[in-house]
Amino acid sequence: MNIDQFISPAVPALTPKDTGDRALEVMEESGFTELPVVLEDNYVALIQEDDLLGWDTPEHPLSASALLNYKPAIPASSHPFEAMKIMHQMNLGVLPIIDHELKYVGCATTESLLKYMTENSGINNPGGIIVLEIQPRNYTLYEIARICENEDVIIMNLQVYTNEQGQLEVTLKLNRTTLDAVVSSFERHNYIVKEVYGDESKKDDIMDKYKLLMNYLNM
Repeated sequence: MNIDQFISPAVPALTPKDTGDRALEVMEESGFTELPVVLEDNYVALIQEDDLLGWDTPEHPLSASALLNYKPAIPASSHPFEAMKIMHQMNLGVLPIIDHELKYVGCATTESLLKYMTENSGINNPGGIIVLEIQPRNYTLYEIARICENEDVIIMNLQVYTNEQGQLEVTLKLNRTTLDAVVSSFERHNYIVKEVYGDESKKDDIMDKYKLLMNYLNM
């Protein structure tokens, strides 16, 4: 799935002939603080609101400014993950997309990419979450998957993050909300289960029902 499938029609394009004042008006109307500048289908630059606000002569056309040197972009054949990395690194809400001839294709937005993540990462599916803390040298995806499969649990999504201590935090989105069995299995295999998000454990549920019954009998 390429990034050009996530072009947002809500992002308007400016031209070099537009003035700084006009650019600010379009930003206010569209709700975006960054907009592409396009000339005859050629991508020229990405204009940012803060730069326009600091421009001494916003009544002049953009072509008369020094603001057209900022040109972040991504090829249309790139994966959405690459777009998300660029947008995060450059703190962008809008990322221009270009084809192999450097022609402007459109823009991806944080909203369109967030929708992609939600719909394609398993986040939307029912299920619980387990976070494991693992030393990098002990990380084995095969073993993690095998433990889950042995408990008849499917990994819907897996994310790996290196924390400040240099440990890997492996976040597993699973297809079940009752996670007692798989948590116990991870602990038997000497994994540190850092966090669990799911239904209350069956043991706790049974204990709660037992306490309710005893309270009823003692009335």
